[in-house]
Amino acid sequence: MKTVYKMPEPITDRPTTYCPGCPHGIAHRLVAELLEEMHLTEKTVIVWPVGCAVFGYYFIGTDAVEAAHGRACAMATGMKRTHPESFVMTYQGDGDLASIGIAETVHAAARGEKITVVHINNGNYGMTGGQMAPTTLIGQKTTTSPYGRDAKLTGFPMHVPEMLATLEATAYIARASLDSPQHIIQAKKFLRKAFNTQVNGIGFSLVEMISSCPTNWKMTSVASMERIRKEVLPVFPIGEFKVAERVE
Repeated sequence: MKTVYKMPEPITDRPTTYCPGCPHGIAHRLVAELLEEMHLTEKTVIVWPVGCAVFGYYFIGTDAVEAAHGRACAMATGMKRTHPESFVMTYQGDGDLASIGIAETVHAAARGEKITVVHINNGNYGMTGGQMAPTTLIGQKTTTSPYGRDAKLTGFPMHVPEMLATLEATAYIARASLDSPQHIIQAKKFLRKAFNTQVNGIGFSLVEMISSCPTNWKMTSVASMERIRKEVLPVFPIGEFKVAERVE
């Protein structure tokens, strides 16, 4: 028998705690594959947040700390400045990063902190029941917008990569999607560039990954991926928004 794939070394051997169809596991695999391929596992510290993303500390076996809600980039800043030889990254959902943590995110980016941020955007607060998040689409129904998000009341979806790309000190900013094999392969390429940005000491890097939340979207896994393609990606387009020199 020929081995066609093996679990990345940083992934722990334990059952998932995520809902059926949740793409967090895909994102974890991409992170773990790159940590192994780039020989970063032993020097990595991952800052895990509050929210569904926090369960990652069960599944990726690196050194790790847990931040208070929204404070992951602030904690990562301290870790990287204190231990500049370490590879420091955060892994955050949209409720954590783009709502309560938006100040920490923006100012870490504006300072050009040499950290890497993985931003999982599934358009709602997944852990606490599916409330509206900064990235919820106009018209999308959530537990706190039961009639659909109204821009006159709650504004428009926040485009984090586009916003951070305008800051002078950011080095690599991109958005990927986890809805199809093709896009997952592309997501890994973007994430590798983000990791290289930190390894080469260039500056702040972030990759937003468009994800689904079948449970709170009240959809099957297949239907939720189709929704990403038809409704989410037209609003949140895939691409690289800023690529500094020497990032490749």
